[in-house]
Amino acid sequence: MAKELVIVESPAKARTLNKILGRGYTIKASLGHVRDLPRTSLGVNIDENFTPQYVIPQGKRKIVKEIGEAARKASSIYLATDPDREGEAISWHLVKAAKLDEDKATIHRIVFHEITKEAIRRALKKPLSINMNLVNAQQARRILDRLVGYKLSPLLWKKVQRGLSAGRVQSVAVRIIVDREQEIKDFNPEEYWTIEVELAPLEEQETKFRAKLAALADGTKLDICGEEKADEIAAYLEKAEYIVKSVETKQIARQPSPPFITSTLQQEAWRKLHFTAKRTMAIAQQLYEGLPLGKEGSMGLITYMRTDSTHVAASAIAEARDFIKEKYGNNFLPSKPRRFIKKAQWAQEAHEAIRPTKIHRQPDQIRPFLTTEQLRLYALIWKRMVASQMSSASYHTTNVEIAANLTKQKGYLLKAASSTLRFPGFMTVYSEGRDEEKQEGFVSLPELEISSKLSYQGVFPEQHFTQPPPRYTEATLIKALEQKGIGRPSTYAPILSIIQEREYVYKANGKFCPHELGVIVSSILTEHFSKIVDLGFTAQMEKQLDEIAQGKMEWISLLRDFYSPFEDMLHKASINVKKVDMTKPSNENCPICGRPMVVKVGRFGKFLACSGYPDCKTTMPYLVKIGISCPQCSGELVERVNKKRKTFYGCSNYPNCKFATSYKPIPQSCPNCGKLLVLYRKVWAKCTACGHRVKLSELKKKEQEGATL
Repeated sequence: MAKELVIVESPAKARTLNKILGRGYTIKASLGHVRDLPRTSLGVNIDENFTPQYVIPQGKRKIVKEIGEAARKASSIYLATDPDREGEAISWHLVKAAKLDEDKATIHRIVFHEITKEAIRRALKKPLSINMNLVNAQQARRILDRLVGYKLSPLLWKKVQRGLSAGRVQSVAVRIIVDREQEIKDFNPEEYWTIEVELAPLEEQETKFRAKLAALADGTKLDICGEEKADEIAAYLEKAEYIVKSVETKQIARQPSPPFITSTLQQEAWRKLHFTAKRTMAIAQQLYEGLPLGKEGSMGLITYMRTDSTHVAASAIAEARDFIKEKYGNNFLPSKPRRFIKKAQWAQEAHEAIRPTKIHRQPDQIRPFLTTEQLRLYALIWKRMVASQMSSASYHTTNVEIAANLTKQKGYLLKAASSTLRFPGFMTVYSEGRDEEKQEGFVSLPELEISSKLSYQGVFPEQHFTQPPPRYTEATLIKALEQKGIGRPSTYAPILSIIQEREYVYKANGKFCPHELGVIVSSILTEHFSKIVDLGFTAQMEKQLDEIAQGKMEWISLLRDFYSPFEDMLHKASINVKKVDMTKPSNENCPICGRPMVVKVGRFGKFLACSGYPDCKTTMPYLVKIGISCPQCSGELVERVNKKRKTFYGCSNYPNCKFATSYKPIPQSCPNCGKLLVLYRKVWAKCTACGHRVKLSELKKKEQEGATL
């Protein structure tokens, strides 16, 4: 009897589906896209309505052949790729590449947002056809990116250096970082002062609190710009009489955040777990595709992780409310279910937010089956979902205004506030992280009554300077991209990875800074391709791609409207962009002619070249010395970059000595055998000889003890 064929993208997803569906089905994995534009040419026929010229990559031909053979033996074919544009396009390419539509088997498209028995069975009962609107939206994006990349990159090679590339969306992200860096450089700090007065009730001199100077007595804003003015006000406040002007108490409810969407998951995972967006999505993919849970079998632990919708299925809300009532009691359960509506105009409500597939599957219960990183991310998603359906947190707040007066002289107004948590509500489970620490200005206040007098205890003027805007972290950059309409859920992580891999930006203390190369490229694109890297234009392009996905716009017209002005910009830039000299001096001299060597950047990174070129064509590897000896010879270890632009550390005597490690060596020696230690998993050091591991904190402690002795 012929089996039914189900095609997915990944082997992990295939294994989970195989265990759910059983013997009646054959499961095949495509390993992502099976067709794409060619790597060595533009692959787009511009004169023929931008017709793409798709090819099957060499590495995918065997897979396509296997899928085609399995399809010919199947009674039905189910395309079960991911429920988004990329997944829809993969299904369409599978049909074309394996010629599935030429066989007699019936082809179905099935969509599910979680890999559970119930969701899979439900999808199989309601098969769909391929949505060509989604396919065309993906094609339009792919061709747009190809046009920009293949047309702009050669210009950058010619005008700046070989090996550079430009991306339609990535270039905008680089510009955001470069612009912020310029804001920081242009920032001029301004001096300002704050003044606090310590006070106490006349009857309770021990119950002290501080009130902050807020304004003149009539409410006029007060700016204290220098020490002289601050001292003048402080002298007044030392002699003033203090009377409580108003006391306002109220209950404030703090509402929980909605369940995660892609961008908020990436932001919160950076804040709380310090996972990069790329790492977050990789772990989320594992949780979505399914993991073996002992007797429970293999199944997906979370819903699909690429989504911009906060919508949650009614059944999942009901399950969450039952769990909250059972575990925390009625006080933690609001009278009505919470419904979250995503404000973004283009959010796809057919998708769900990222949530656990089963609320009763608590993190501690599945701890033995998950890695540490999987457990931490699952716990974050689980807590956020549960908290989203819990009662509000309740605070009791008091706001006090205090008049400071001297006879026949102008007075001042001071303010103080206190806040006390009365009922934790959802905060029992989860509280959202913050990008920057915010000073709430709350103090502990005694019982105060209007018109009561207060005793002066002291005045505390403090000098401050305005601060420049902060550099972007992974969380704040993703938030900025989302707010400005740049990119979509599936693109945030690749954007952040690519701009670092291309060495346009780097991270310092977890914050993005532009490399000189990033500044130069961004400057060229901003001046000569202003429309391409304009935030508003890029956001508008995203909206138009969404309209194509909804069937409201033709994809060919979008490409045509884009390409004509872009081609004009290319022509003008090829004439007007001046050649940028990226060579840098070095401390080395040419071993052939003795002239200074300069640092250049080629296709595979930096190298040394003779400044006498073309008379002398000598080149040498560019080696970054790290001050640590090779454990196998007398040479020195240097930092190198391979053809994939990955950093590794090898001996300067290569090829005579071929020692190399992908982990960064450290100066301390192995306490077990005295050989080379390398950094391993952030908090550990590992010996390259005996494999002994030691915590970095222990090495530091021993080093300090040795220095003390």
